[in-house]
Amino acid sequence: MLTRNCLSLLLWVLFDGGLLTPLQPQPQQTLATEPRENVIHLPGQRPHFQRVKRGWVWNQFFVLEEYMGSEPQYVGKLHSDLDKGEGTVKYTLSGDGAGTVFTIDETTGDIHAIRSLDREEKPFYTLRAQAVDIETRKPLEPESEFIIKVQDINDNEPKFLDGPYVATVPEMSPVGAYVLQVKATDADDPTYGNSARVVYSILQGQPYFSIDPKTGVIRTALPNMDREVKEQYQVLIQAKDMGGQLGGLAGTTIVNITLTDVNDNPPRFPKSIFHLKVPESSPIGSAIGRIRAVDPDFGQNAEIEYNIVPGDGGNLFDIVTDEETQEGVIKLKKPLDFETKKAYTFKVEASNLHLDHRFHSAGPFKDTATVKISVLDVDEPPVFSKPLYTMEVYEDTPVGTIIGAVTAQDLDVGSSAVRYFIDWKSDGDSYFTIDGNEGTIATNELLDRENTAQYNFSIIASKVSNPLLTSKVNILINVLDVNEFPPEISVPYETAVCENAKPGQIIQIVSAADRDLSPAGQHFSFRLAPEAAIKPNFTVRDFRNNTAGIEARRNGYSRRQQELYFLPVIIEDSSYPVQSSTNTMTIRVCRCDSDGTILSCNVEAIFLPVGLSTGALIAILLCIIILLAIVVLYVALRRQKKKDTLMTSKEDIRDNVIHYDDEGGGEEDTQAFDIGALRNPKVIEENKIRRDIKPDSLCLPRQRPPVEDNTDIRDFIHQRLQENDMDPTAPPYDSLATYAYEGSGSVAESLSSIDSLTTEADQDYDYLTDWGPRFKVLADMFGEEESYNSDKVT
Repeated sequence: MLTRNCLSLLLWVLFDGGLLTPLQPQPQQTLATEPRENVIHLPGQRPHFQRVKRGWVWNQFFVLEEYMGSEPQYVGKLHSDLDKGEGTVKYTLSGDGAGTVFTIDETTGDIHAIRSLDREEKPFYTLRAQAVDIETRKPLEPESEFIIKVQDINDNEPKFLDGPYVATVPEMSPVGAYVLQVKATDADDPTYGNSARVVYSILQGQPYFSIDPKTGVIRTALPNMDREVKEQYQVLIQAKDMGGQLGGLAGTTIVNITLTDVNDNPPRFPKSIFHLKVPESSPIGSAIGRIRAVDPDFGQNAEIEYNIVPGDGGNLFDIVTDEETQEGVIKLKKPLDFETKKAYTFKVEASNLHLDHRFHSAGPFKDTATVKISVLDVDEPPVFSKPLYTMEVYEDTPVGTIIGAVTAQDLDVGSSAVRYFIDWKSDGDSYFTIDGNEGTIATNELLDRENTAQYNFSIIASKVSNPLLTSKVNILINVLDVNEFPPEISVPYETAVCENAKPGQIIQIVSAADRDLSPAGQHFSFRLAPEAAIKPNFTVRDFRNNTAGIEARRNGYSRRQQELYFLPVIIEDSSYPVQSSTNTMTIRVCRCDSDGTILSCNVEAIFLPVGLSTGALIAILLCIIILLAIVVLYVALRRQKKKDTLMTSKEDIRDNVIHYDDEGGGEEDTQAFDIGALRNPKVIEENKIRRDIKPDSLCLPRQRPPVEDNTDIRDFIHQRLQENDMDPTAPPYDSLATYAYEGSGSVAESLSSIDSLTTEADQDYDYLTDWGPRFKVLADMFGEEESYNSDKVT
């Protein structure tokens, strides 16, 4: 035990001398190079700057980790110069692990470790020691701080914290190509011995890879490693401490290395000839077969492009690459015909899209194969001799006239007869017919080019042996024109001439239009009608380019004398037979300025002042209309305030006009006004409330004087007038009552029946017929009434 402690002290002095010196602010000293004295200031016992011997004697400053002995491990001894061995000094220990990890003998100052320590868990402990007088409990020395360091032993193996590793390296890489760097970590003290010194080596994976023993860099060890031969490699790496010496601890990890692909292999066809069979009825653009070249590479390095080598039959087919399967898909570009050609042969070339220049020396990265295609015979529909038939026919051609024919043949080996018919969907009006056996087309109705200039329909041909096999062709029939319509003047038919026009002035350019289909080079001629050629006001100048000009012949025109002129123009065409027409142009005389700009062409403008425009006239007219509307509205409103009620009686021809607010019930309603007073002045007056105004509940009825007997109607009216004028309760508006008084001295005497004692039935109206034609209507009316009354009596 003592030998081991002495050996430990010696190693500590050699490697770590002075590290466990007190941590007080004193110069750090080592046992080997400095004296064992120090200046210690003891309060109250030594004067300042007194040189004394070192108060502490250190026997040991470290402890071994992982101690497994049965007794506590001895660490060291504390001793004070004031301790005379009389048992008056007590040693105390405090700090990291005091009492739990480390204990001290209070009398001798010996320090022991009471449990096993792990340097990787805690490499050192900081403690404080003090010598205390047992009797006075006062410190004899100032408290001193020191460190106990845990000495490392090789108890941890290297570990790969990032393992297992995954790495890639391109195939065909040269020797020494970098792959990956691995790193192992040793938890032991790297500053003490070789416990943390790691060395790398390969346990599994040779001879393909190598590793640097110090850095852990993995590199390739063999050239030209081929991915197509072997793609995955598993390498076992070992890390050993103690510099790889015997007795060192080791750790391992696995590195999975994958060779990535490079384009080092060209595509190859598995066979040199491919045979395909294709029906002749295959549609254009359809896939008729697949071929494939094999490329052992991977990814884009295995992408293949296929091309047809120019040669026999190559122009009928095309080839594209299926991106998923990398197959070459052969497609049909043109239709096949077994009767024309039964087999085709061409070559296909396969090549890589992404080439690697490092492998060009190995040869061309492409391959070629031969494709032979056999065409299979299929029962096909008839084939027309033309893809489109164009025919011509004159309009008004007689019905049944043959205008052309179509031809279809069965090209199969066993030829069959063909039947023709018109597709009713394209010729719903049945303008044409076709012979089912011969294919001749004839008209079925009279054609009119002006209605339809072109007909487009389809004809279907079917095989007699198999009617389901049909083919269709379009027929285009152009209807040729027959000159049956005369030319006419194109719009406008009306033009204008200025009053200040000069002779020879062109006032309008006219052209012609013909409803017939004008052939190339047709010419229209213009001339004046013979009836208008005598002293014409205007003439026609033919420009001989299918246009003509209307030319003025007079020096000025007057709207006051004549506003409109009518000019007959004859137009002829140049077709056969010649057609002509007379077109009348209307020429209106207008007022223009000096530049020829038309100012006004209206008839009413002739009678207006020179300085007044049409807009001003319209504005004045609108103002007048608005004023009239205001006046009419005002009168209507005034009349609405005063309603007149006309009451008429068959017995009394005198008028009685009363204004009141309520609506009466007609002739039988006598409550609105008492007419009896007018019929008989002797009627006893009654005190009645007025009916033409709103009655006042507090107003008492007026007292009227009695009417004397035999009072004349004029006096009666005059009396009523004075009564109303003097009435203080009269309404604030006028109540107009009009009575027709005939007076005396009439030849026909009075027509009033007020004083008559006879009834209406006793009256004789025959004398009305003697008064002349003016009273004829009145005589008829009363004559009929008299006859009606006599019938009732009987």
